[in-house]
Amino acid sequence: MMDRIWFLLPELIMLTGAVVCAVSGLSRDVGVRRALPGIAIITLILAYAASGFVYEMPSDEASVGDAAAVFPWLARMMIPIASVVGVVLVLVQSGFVDRSYEDAVAAGRLQFDPLRSNRGEFWSFFLLSLGGLMLTSSASDLIWLFLALELTSLPTYVMVAIGRKDRVAQEAAMKYFFLGAMAAAILLLGFGLLYGATGTMNFAEMRDVLSARAGETGSIGSLATIGLLMSVLGVAYKLAAAPMHLYAADVYDGAAAPVTAFLGFVPKAAGAVGLMLLLSITGWTESGGSLPPAVLVTLWVIAVMTMTLGNIGALLQDRVKRMLGYSSISHSGYILIGIIAGPGAGYSAVLIYLLAYGLGNTATFAVLASLRSGGQELERVDDLAGLRERHPGLAWAMAISAGSLLGFPPLFGFWGKLLLFIAGVASGHLLIVIIAGINSAISAWYYLRLVALPLTGQGEGAGVTVERSSSVGPRYAAILTCVALILGPLLLMPMLDEADHAITQTTSVSEE
Repeated sequence: MMDRIWFLLPELIMLTGAVVCAVSGLSRDVGVRRALPGIAIITLILAYAASGFVYEMPSDEASVGDAAAVFPWLARMMIPIASVVGVVLVLVQSGFVDRSYEDAVAAGRLQFDPLRSNRGEFWSFFLLSLGGLMLTSSASDLIWLFLALELTSLPTYVMVAIGRKDRVAQEAAMKYFFLGAMAAAILLLGFGLLYGATGTMNFAEMRDVLSARAGETGSIGSLATIGLLMSVLGVAYKLAAAPMHLYAADVYDGAAAPVTAFLGFVPKAAGAVGLMLLLSITGWTESGGSLPPAVLVTLWVIAVMTMTLGNIGALLQDRVKRMLGYSSISHSGYILIGIIAGPGAGYSAVLIYLLAYGLGNTATFAVLASLRSGGQELERVDDLAGLRERHPGLAWAMAISAGSLLGFPPLFGFWGKLLLFIAGVASGHLLIVIIAGINSAISAWYYLRLVALPLTGQGEGAGVTVERSSSVGPRYAAILTCVALILGPLLLMPMLDEADHAITQTTSVSEE
């Protein structure tokens, strides 16, 4: 038991930070309340450091992490990814929660009332959701995985609701919550069927049972197949993958830009990791095994539908956050290529792509969070036209981040997408890579708008009214992420080696 707790040290640090934020948010000292983003950053840095300490490889390589997990080394890769993107997300979201209320308190128009303050709760939910992502990567059974996925999702419902004080945000939160509840029910039903088919909830034991059954009968059985299919559909909600994608555009558009940046990465990363773990129970590893045909076909259909519907939907939008919401759906389809390619190169490519996509997506919303028009967030894509005239740094940041999401060389996003395509071709799934290439060409139309309008477009009055927000955090986040997108490819090989080790080493150890 103590060994398991030892490997949860990063997650325990996140829990501690969440409690500190919740309590500190009730303080009447304005300096304490303003320190909450700093507390969140310190918590993420400590979790990052703890992951390297906990998962440090001994000289004899006798231990590779939590031996009870299917991929005991996976958390060593995912916790740093979550921490790095999390720090940037803190910068994006700093200063926007309770801004008008805190201004009124500072001006003496209102007395501070802890019951009316949301800042502590927001940062507590922020850290809890990221902690859920970290827990997902170290899940070893169905109960753990379900609780980790829900810990990732549940705080985001509240974050959407309290991020903006208008009915649009409340509507987005309700849609997000009810569809999330439906997805959780589907996921639980699938988990129940998997338990009924195997008699255990432990991933390693389920893999042994289903592998033995497949060796004897050539199939894992109808009950296990149906359970796995329903589980895949439940996890597809976290990915915003079709057909569980219907909420994404409304929620992205209704939530505040900083919260939307969070939604675009954290639940999606948790869903991708959850799929890796679920598919591992079939005995599918780099060294052998295969997915049940029904599951493979389902993943194919979901991937193609997700890429195509996401990109076509984005083409039809003139609202910038709604466009980015549909583009986020399309990126889930690209991630599924790596999932279909399987353990080894496919899963390694997914981990690298999650980092590249997380940075690129966060950078776009950091730019949006840095700008105001008439005191409100920018709504239309055309509002970005002529941005270079008054805010050249932010114009270039939008161009670089959109170029990375498109996959424009030599930015980090290009290499992430290239690794996914290489893994898909190497695994024999050439057709889906061709479809993805066509979809990438479709996405060029709306991504190039985000590149060209800020740099070369004529404002026609709209760009003149765009002002920078009072918070400097989003601007710092935009600059840092763009630097990372440019310089990230220089560190690609070390990161790829680490990702390969997270998958291949753990697979071989788990099989011994």
